[in-house]
Amino acid sequence: MDDHGLNPDGTIAREGALERVPAAFAPVVAAARARIAEAFGPERLHSAYLYGSVPRGTAVVGVSDLDVQLALHEEPTEADRAAAREIEAALDRDLPQIDGAGILLSSTGTLLSDLERHDLGFFVACLCTPLLGPDLAEELPPYRPTSLLARETNGDLALLLPGWRARAAGDTDLRALGRAVGRRLVRTGFTLVMPRWGGWTSDLDRSAAIFGVAYPDRADQIRLAVRAGRSPGPRPAVLRMLVEDLAPWLAAEYTAVHGTKTPR
Repeated sequence: MDDHGLNPDGTIAREGALERVPAAFAPVVAAARARIAEAFGPERLHSAYLYGSVPRGTAVVGVSDLDVQLALHEEPTEADRAAAREIEAALDRDLPQIDGAGILLSSTGTLLSDLERHDLGFFVACLCTPLLGPDLAEELPPYRPTSLLARETNGDLALLLPGWRARAAGDTDLRALGRAVGRRLVRTGFTLVMPRWGGWTSDLDRSAAIFGVAYPDRADQIRLAVRAGRSPGPRPAVLRMLVEDLAPWLAAEYTAVHGTKTPR
């Protein structure tokens, strides 16, 4: 992999691997594997994947969360979602190395669909690390840092703004909201400039730096988004700036440059 996250042929390299999991998080991964296999079984579960800082090898004990994607043979049911919530709670309760766990559920049909080819398909093929079962990446194409990929991964930011505003104004968990808003804005800012930079990274600091070169007038704001994405709770003024200023501007600029994501 080169310093732009690419394979020698110019396609985006898969960014994680089980060998990169820090030793402190090995018990977390083992517990997740065992609990998922027990709860779902081969009749429901096609495959399971890790993503985020743990398989990238950058997780920090007591700070990082554990992120998991499950591919089910059929569309997720409410029973599947309840089982996932139980696993999340158990991992967070029993393993002090992590600050929370999140499990996403999708069917293999959705993950491999033409509609999701450059969104969830890309996510599985390039940003997820196989944990259990057959690897769906073998059924997906290679990916390049194109405007199409930018549009389909993050071209729906405008749709999130009303919900963010309502949550910011209401009685909600600002810690969770701040982390979600901060991370999403940094990743959207990066993919806005990804095609011209010509590569891929999931590192928030690097993403912000790459964005800041292209949009220096917004560089300070995107750095605040990085801090919000990692902090135990952003200051209300910072969260308000992100939701009311940076996010609307970024959504409009994204649409002007790449267009809008194909409706789901």
